Amino acid sequence: MLVDVVETPEEAAALEVPPLVVRQNLAAAIPGAGPLEVERLGEGHSNITFLVTRGADRWVLRRPPRPPLPPTAHDVLREYRVLSALAGAEVRTPKPVMACKDVEVIGAPFYLMELVEGAVVRHALPAELDNPAERRRIAEELVDALVELHAVDWRACGLEDFGKPTGYVERQVRRWTGQWEQNRTRELSAIEQVGGWLAANVPDSPAATIVHGDYKLDNVILAPGAPARVAAIFDWEMATIGDPLADVGYMAATYVERDDPNEGLLGISRTTRAEGFPSRAELIARYEARSGRSMGNLPWYQALALWKLAILLEGSYKRLLAGTTDDPFFELLDEGVPLLAEQALAVTRTL
Repeated sequence: MLVDVVETPEEAAALEVPPLVVRQNLAAAIPGAGPLEVERLGEGHSNITFLVTRGADRWVLRRPPRPPLPPTAHDVLREYRVLSALAGAEVRTPKPVMACKDVEVIGAPFYLMELVEGAVVRHALPAELDNPAERRRIAEELVDALVELHAVDWRACGLEDFGKPTGYVERQVRRWTGQWEQNRTRELSAIEQVGGWLAANVPDSPAATIVHGDYKLDNVILAPGAPARVAAIFDWEMATIGDPLADVGYMAATYVERDDPNEGLLGISRTTRAEGFPSRAELIARYEARSGRSMGNLPWYQALALWKLAILLEGSYKRLLAGTTDDPFFELLDEGVPLLAEQALAVTRTL
């Protein structure tokens, strides 16, 4: 059994697998004084999230998972930078509080951000939003929050060197091809086939925007009560400057609609199958109308999204095999990753 939180550095050193938080060290590094309460939050399977309480103050802590980790992955300080840049912009983000790059404190870099109250939708809706009208509004809010993000002037926010505004999709194909070599635990021909197809069919990109990189329903939090409203967007570890259609393709590829087959990792959450949730095509049409960007090449971006997700989750499966995580979700990846790769391959065959 892996231990997440220990009290002292000595306790941490005595463990075969390191903990995720050393309470004594954390208490000395963050604002305020007095005892800390630290509680694991959410069902995230990438960077790790904790609720930290000290007196009247409550924050959210983000840190990487335990190693082994691919190079450049799980960069929480990159998350902190983009949240800091967006703090004054018209976009829905939690406010950052502090960052710590000293790995001696809790075993990895981390940052604190404000706690945003609300609900993350994975398997069920809050009762006050569980009706057809509010379900539709949830999906519309998901699109509208993304349109707002893509409208931000990233140069004015100080993100001129955060990413290269041209050549984003070509770099994505190259980067994730290399990531596959880092993450792979087995041979999956569908990964190779999709990667080759993506490289041979790169579309022309619209003007660059901030790209979230992992934009989907369970990476936003809904404000308490009705009407439904997206209060904040989370999980910024893959954010950069690039092609906004990558976010739209990812949102569409990971959105389950009523008639989709209930199979694989994308079929786990049935929430958006309920009456009132719009179709995938309606989401795409709303984004197109509100952003003014053409969706003609979107299937390419949907294939890219599924392919990247398969490669990313293969890295999680590698951690499971290494014994550095006991997340039960990762046990699904033995069959789930190959199925995602096949789903990406199926998209390429529709074009």
